[in-house]
Amino acid sequence: MGNLFKRLKDSLAADVHDLLDQKEQKNPMASLNHYLRQSEQEKEKVRKLLERQYRLKDEFTREFHRADELAQKRQKQAEIAEKAGEAELHAFAVQEYEEYRSRADRLKQSRQDAVDQLSRLEEKYEQMKHKLKDMHLRRMELMGRENIARANHQIDRVIDEASDKPFSRFAEIESFIEGLEYKIDHAYKRSTFDQKISRLEKQLEQENSLS
Repeated sequence: MGNLFKRLKDSLAADVHDLLDQKEQKNPMASLNHYLRQSEQEKEKVRKLLERQYRLKDEFTREFHRADELAQKRQKQAEIAEKAGEAELHAFAVQEYEEYRSRADRLKQSRQDAVDQLSRLEEKYEQMKHKLKDMHLRRMELMGRENIARANHQIDRVIDEASDKPFSRFAEIESFIEGLEYKIDHAYKRSTFDQKISRLEKQLEQENSLS
């Protein structure tokens, strides 16, 4: 009956350890790591979009300055043509001026919109980086807790097994050694007993022969 309970206890302990091992394999830390990797990839995409927006803002700036310079140039040319009495040249210069001026105004607004959008995007990007940093720190904290939990689990397992198996085995070995010691002691006593009786028997025979 004792062996039956022992086997049952060992079987239950093994089942518990298997369940714990399976749970470790399904550890949510893996899901968290996957989420963080995806978030880092998204952060990289946003960084590239920011760089693209910077280039776009610079392009708007260059186009604005080019259109503004051409508008100023055509304005001066229109004034020269008007003073010279060249009506056709004056009309062409005025038309060109209005087109460049309209384009410069539109580019100026587009550039300002790009700057405003870039500012908001940079602010949100910084918030994103802070959140990701906080999540990485939180993951480190959880990893520390997970390490402690795993270490405690392993320690408890060793202690539980040491409480049952090794010490019971020591008791068996000690009992075996005590049995050997008893047999050796008993055999020694039996051997010396026979020797003592043999000597006594010889002494008696000698005494009888002398008498």
